[in-house]
Amino acid sequence: MAPDNVPRLRPATPAEIADSLSVALRYDGRRRVHHADDAMARITADRLVAHLARSGFVIMKRPDAAALTASPHPDSGGA
Repeated sequence: MAPDNVPRLRPATPAEIADSLSVALRYDGRRRVHHADDAMARITADRLVAHLARSGFVIMKRPDAAALTASPHPDSGGA
């Protein structure tokens, strides 16, 4: 059994995978890559997702992280 501090993984949706691949094709870190436009990046990402699904790959995703806050006050924990 997994400890409570280990994040629960779930299968990533095809849309989440395609979005991540599309961003990876358009950016190198924070710098925009100009050799792949948005449409081509999206088409390529969709085709990669389809190929991974046909090949039997399952990509797992952690739960979404909590939103960041600039407040100096600690979370009250619902109290």
